[in-house]
Amino acid sequence: MADDDTDLKLRLQRERGAARGAIGRAWARRWVRILAYLAILGLIGLAGLWYAVARDLPSVDKLRAYESPLPTNVRGGDGLPIHSYARLRRVELSFDEYPPLLVRAFLAAEDRTFFEHSGVDYPGIVAAVITNLRSDRRPVGASTITQQVAKNLLVGNEVSYVRKAREALLAYKIEDALTKQQILELYLNQIELGRNAAGVEAAAHAYFDRDLNELSLAQFAYLAILPKGPANYSPERNYERAMGRRNWVLGEMLRNNFITQAQHDGAVVQPLGTANRRTPRFERSAGYFVEEVRRELLDRFGENSEDGPYSVYAGGLWVRTSFDRRLQGYAQEALREGLLRYDRGRGWAGPLAHVDGVDTDTWLVPLLNSNIGLDYSDWRAGIVTDLGAAAATLGFADGSTGTLPRSGAQMPVRGVGGTAFPALKVGDIIAVAPSGGQWALRSVPKISGGFVVEEPATGRVLAMQGGFDSRLGSFNRATQALRQPGSTIKPIVYSAALASGMTPATLIVDGSFCVYQGARLGQKCFRNFGNMRAAGPKTMRWGIEQSRNLMTVRTAATVGMPKVVDYIQRLGVSKDKFPPYLSYALGAGETTVLRMVNAYSMLVNHGRALDPTLIDYVQNRRGQVIWPADWRACDGCNARDWNGRAMPRPQTRWRQAIDPLTAFQMVHITEGVIQRGTATVLRDLKRPIMGKTGTTTGPTDVWFVGGTPQMIGGLYIGYDSPQKLGGWIQGGTFAAPMFKTFAEKAYKDLPVLPFRAPPGIRMVRIDRASGRPVFGTFPTSDDPRAGVIWEAFKPQSEARRPRRTAADDARPKAVQPKAAGPAERPRDSDFLQREGGIY
Repeated sequence: MADDDTDLKLRLQRERGAARGAIGRAWARRWVRILAYLAILGLIGLAGLWYAVARDLPSVDKLRAYESPLPTNVRGGDGLPIHSYARLRRVELSFDEYPPLLVRAFLAAEDRTFFEHSGVDYPGIVAAVITNLRSDRRPVGASTITQQVAKNLLVGNEVSYVRKAREALLAYKIEDALTKQQILELYLNQIELGRNAAGVEAAAHAYFDRDLNELSLAQFAYLAILPKGPANYSPERNYERAMGRRNWVLGEMLRNNFITQAQHDGAVVQPLGTANRRTPRFERSAGYFVEEVRRELLDRFGENSEDGPYSVYAGGLWVRTSFDRRLQGYAQEALREGLLRYDRGRGWAGPLAHVDGVDTDTWLVPLLNSNIGLDYSDWRAGIVTDLGAAAATLGFADGSTGTLPRSGAQMPVRGVGGTAFPALKVGDIIAVAPSGGQWALRSVPKISGGFVVEEPATGRVLAMQGGFDSRLGSFNRATQALRQPGSTIKPIVYSAALASGMTPATLIVDGSFCVYQGARLGQKCFRNFGNMRAAGPKTMRWGIEQSRNLMTVRTAATVGMPKVVDYIQRLGVSKDKFPPYLSYALGAGETTVLRMVNAYSMLVNHGRALDPTLIDYVQNRRGQVIWPADWRACDGCNARDWNGRAMPRPQTRWRQAIDPLTAFQMVHITEGVIQRGTATVLRDLKRPIMGKTGTTTGPTDVWFVGGTPQMIGGLYIGYDSPQKLGGWIQGGTFAAPMFKTFAEKAYKDLPVLPFRAPPGIRMVRIDRASGRPVFGTFPTSDDPRAGVIWEAFKPQSEARRPRRTAADDARPKAVQPKAAGPAERPRDSDFLQREGGIY
């Protein structure tokens, strides 16, 4: 047994030695060593190539959870769309919603063996490699639809063979993870087809202005050629090339038995039938409103998908706003008419913009890139493309041209003199209007302003106009222009006085008032607007109605400016407290139209704090409300019929900013501004209206803020760089009539409602001039200047009739002399008429 083991060991040793000898003899040969080195290098190369291709390869799981970048859609208060925030227009469809002929057209054009291969078309790759080796141009590929999905969604668009290899490897994984129908659905929803359209549904609207299911076979074939390069087959520039490529797709469909010969023959003779390129049709008057909504959404959710799942340009949000297109149209019209009325007769203000390097062949792109347009009446923005001695040639954004004769540009040039026609230059973008088959020059006002309408019960902003036209500039003067509010601040100053114990009947001296400001500034003496003469002691109501500066600063000094600026901040006029200087009681601080309108809305809302809102709620792409975070649906608010129960109301959480009794007292006082004060132009609207006019020093700005229980509106006009408007421009003579232009239409069908008093208010008859209570006489509602009016008092603050006591009854009565005759006998009525009542 031991001998057998020894023989086995010896035999194994001999075999090993022989093997080492054979390897040594082979390695000694040169060609064997070369082959070995090449094999090692090949393995290293393959490992490196695998690392380069597979390194950081994205997971296919991303496709399962993939959500397309979708635009944000904005709707008004009535639920109708008003705008869309999108860099690419996209409408997602499921595979079942795609017409079968459309799918066949794309397969014929892009990947006819799509349903047979496993992600990669090997014959096509070989042909592409041979073509690339023979050419030094940009490499061409034979990408399948699956590879295109991998490139578009996961890999990227780098031009390299490594990227193609990564794309092919990922295509295999996609085919294992998704069905063919799911892959096609991703492809047809994602592919960019020109005219800012992503996906075939958006492209159908962009090129044919129809839904996808309304297109013909020829139109399906045209869409199928666009993935190769939309610009190459533009119907405007490459019509014949597009027709040839479309007919090639139809031929491929016939060759692959996707369509019949009759379908092919009927389609190839059809024209392209594309519509002119156009921007999406949205509410034109909503420009400033939707831009303010966009700013708020950007602050809250971010801009792109990197900022989160609910970004403005990728999150597919559905935004419900408080926008009222009817009120917006009225506000826009009122502001524009006022600006044009002021600017009329002042001459041409110059071009809207100027573009260098323009000629008769290269004007369209610079005009479109300027993004300047007009939607007022029949005005249009045109660019001067050629200039002669008798006429100028104009180009318009739709590609058409027109003529501006010298006679159509004869208005003087503002601040320069001479007529406008010689001042024109090629490249000027100007405002024109049709005139006798040609065009006539128009002047867009240099003066501007802002207008806001708010619902005081909720703080919802119903309309917003921030200038003449949003396409002339995105600066929103309703929210971004900080202006001095002038006398519109006075109701807030007097609200602080009412909260400090004064009443609407308190007598305040309308007389000279000076303060010492220190050794450097010396004595400061205030004065009434227009240097109006002092009137002596007058009631607070009269001082507000007549907008007396001297009474206002005297009141502010009595109450204390710290309390006044505190009330200004409480009502949201300023974010931070103004310095406690008396000039701020006359409107020296800066604020916006939106803040002033919201402050007056808070007064009407019984002093409850309001945050002005443009957005009611935001939904994600699945319809879930994501903002406000505590949003709750109002069950039953949209019920068709009354169920006999209490009226459903949305949930509201109020914070009291100022005392409700004080707020109502000020609303009641400012109704007198309309009846007897500086805004009597609104009196013939014949409904309860509160409000206040404002005129700043210069004047540089004129204001009106006010309205009814249903809505509060406010506006100002002034130059962006403040300059004097002219002495004849005042809040009561210019801003209030502009508001009336709006109110006549806006309030036309609304019920006439009074301002509701909060619990605790006492309505007392007083003499309007003296503020003393009156007994035995009632106010006449039809006479705004009646001597006796109803006034609102807080409990225990109104003057009362003296109470008669037992001691008064025991006191000896004076002996009255016998009257000489009936004609000489004094009467109580004479005393009442003479003294104005019993106190």
